This record gives sequence, C-alpha cells and structure tokens, in this order.
Amino acid sequence: MGIVPASDTGAMEMAMWSMLGPRTVDLFAWESFGEDWVTDTVKQLKLRDSRIFKAPYGELPNLAEANPSTTSCFCERHHLRRARAERRLISDAREGLTICDATSAAFAMDIPWKKLDVATFSWQKVLGGEAAHGMLILSRARSRGLKPIPRPGRCRKSSA
Repeated sequence: MGIVPASDTGAMEMAMWSMLGPRTVDLFAWESFGEDWVTDTVKQLKLRDSRIFKAPYGELPNLAEANPSTTSCFCERHHLRRARAERRLISDAREGLTICDATSAAFAMDIPWKKLDVATFSWQKVLGGEAAHGMLILSRARSRGLKPIPRPGRCRKSSA
C-alpha cells in the first residue's frame, strides 16, 4: 500500500501506465471516471489491444463480456444502485490483472480485496474533502518481485 500524489487519478494512472500492455485490456465504463480510463488507455497509452464496454450513466455494461484471460479495468461505485460490479466482473479463474478505481466504494461497501490485483482510492475524497493524495494498493501476488526503493542517500553512485 502506498500514498501517492495527485489523488485517486494519480494512483490509477500510475497503475495503468506501468501495468497495462502485455495483455488485452477490457475497459468497463459507465460514468465519467471510467471514461477517463478509456481515454488514457486508447488515446494516451495507445494500446490497440483494448476492448471497451460502455453503458449510459446509471446503467452497467454487459459484465459477462469480461474475459478472465485479459486485464480488467473498472470503477466501483457504491451509488450505482449498489451494483456490486466486481462480484460479477471478476472471475475466480482469472489470469489477467484486475484494476479497480474504488474511490466511491472504499468506505461505503465491502470490497473483495482478495479479488483485486490493484485498487486505488482517495481517502480525502472518501471523507468528503479536497483530494491531494491517492492510495495505491497492490495484492500480495502483484507486489512480489517489486524492488524496494533505496533511501535517498543510497541513490548516488559509488565512489569506489
């Protein structure tokens, strides 16, 4: 778990820009932030191997279209008739990553943390304030192999 700059947007973009690409990405958008993640993937990252599933605000796209072998990227929103999208979207037999923008759901509903590889939210937004810090949470499986960041004093070149 890490605190990162730029609110949930910063956390989500860190995850997307560093983890998307090796697999096809299934993007599920049914509100404005989901649309932002589609834009990032298609127009900024220019990942051609993307499948986009959209629905009008207040409705859900066909979640049965999620392919467990791809990476799935979506927003969980508690106010969407308590849709519980992740319950239908995330297969227990998945192979790809599951990346969830959970800002609206973080403290409002139970989140199946064991099913998420990456979750992001802004604790300040969740508490009703302005946001400056995002939370980036990686599952144990996805955080294995990450190299620790050295302390600043150890980043310089060796004089030997």
